[in-house]
Amino acid sequence: MPRTTAADAAIAHLSRTQMRLATSGQLRATGLAASTAARRCAPGGPWQRLLPGVVLIQTGEPDPRQRLLAAVLYADAGTAALSGRKAVLTGEAALSLYGVRGATAGRADVLIGARRGLRDRSYVRLRRTSRWPPTLLVNGIPCVRPVRAASDFAAHEPFTERVRAILATTVQTCSCHPEDLHAELRASHALRNPAVRAVLDELRAGTRSIAEGQARDTLLAAGLPHPLWNPLLLTPTGTFLARPDAYWAHAGVALEVDSEEFHLGVTAYRSTLRRRLLLEAHGVDVVSAVPALIRDHPEELVAAVRTKLHHAKSRPTLPNVIIRPYL
Repeated sequence: MPRTTAADAAIAHLSRTQMRLATSGQLRATGLAASTAARRCAPGGPWQRLLPGVVLIQTGEPDPRQRLLAAVLYADAGTAALSGRKAVLTGEAALSLYGVRGATAGRADVLIGARRGLRDRSYVRLRRTSRWPPTLLVNGIPCVRPVRAASDFAAHEPFTERVRAILATTVQTCSCHPEDLHAELRASHALRNPAVRAVLDELRAGTRSIAEGQARDTLLAAGLPHPLWNPLLLTPTGTFLARPDAYWAHAGVALEVDSEEFHLGVTAYRSTLRRRLLLEAHGVDVVSAVPALIRDHPEELVAAVRTKLHHAKSRPTLPNVIIRPYL
C-alpha cells in the first residue's frame, strides 16, 4: 500500500473532478513530491502514466472518456484547472461526445494555439489554429461546438462517404444549420476539398442523410428535374401533413427513403404506412425506396421516378397542399 501523504486529500479531489486523471503539474501543486508520484506510477504501482505529463489514478485500462480527457490535459499541461483556453477537443472524437452516429473516439484531435511547440503523442493529434473557438464542457471534457468539430473533421478526412455521413448526421443530430457549417468550412479552408464542397451542396439543398445524398447524386446524373429536399407539406388548413425526403411540386410526386435500420419495429412501420396513406389521400404520388436499393440498383430508382413524373403530365389537378421549403 502506498504511504499516505498530506497531499492525498487534494489528489482525491482531482480524481473525483477529472475522471481519475491529473497532470504532473497539478500533482506538484498538491505538494506531492515528484519521487512519490514516480514511485506510484512504477510497474505494479497504483497509478500509471497515460500520456507524457498525465497520470491515471487507477490500475485498470482507461475508458474512452478518460482517454479523451487525458488528451486535452496533455495539451493543457501547466494550467491549474481545465479551462478550454489552451486546449480543446475537436474533430470526430468531439462529435462522438455529441452523439453523432458513426463518429468514433479512437483518435483525439486537440486544438492548440498556432505557435505552441507541443508534439503529437500516441492517439493524440494536435491541430494548430489561430482562430480560437467558443468551447463547451461536454461530459466533463472541453469541446468545440459541433459545427467547428465537423469542419475540423472534414478538413482532414480523405474519404468522401465518411465526410458525407458525418456532416449529414451532425446537421441532423445537433440541429446545425447548413449555412453555419458552410461558414466554418470556409474559415477552415476545408472547401478546397471537392468532396467537401459536393457534400455541402447536398446539405444546403436540403438532404439530411447518406441515402438522400446518394439519391440526389443518382437523380441529378440521370438528368431528372430537381426536387425540393425535405420540404414541409401542409394541408390547405395549415395542418402538418408530412415532410417527404424529396418532392417534385410541379408533378405532385414524393420520394420517401425508408431506412431498414429504423423501420424494423411495428410502431415505426405503422407510422411509415400512415404517412404514406396521408400523402396519397391528399393526391401526392409516392415513390418508396430503401438505402440498399438506391446504392445497389440506382437505375430502378431513376426508372420509378421518371415513370411517376411522366404520368403526372396527364393528371387533371395537382395535390392541394401548402409547400414550405426546408430552411
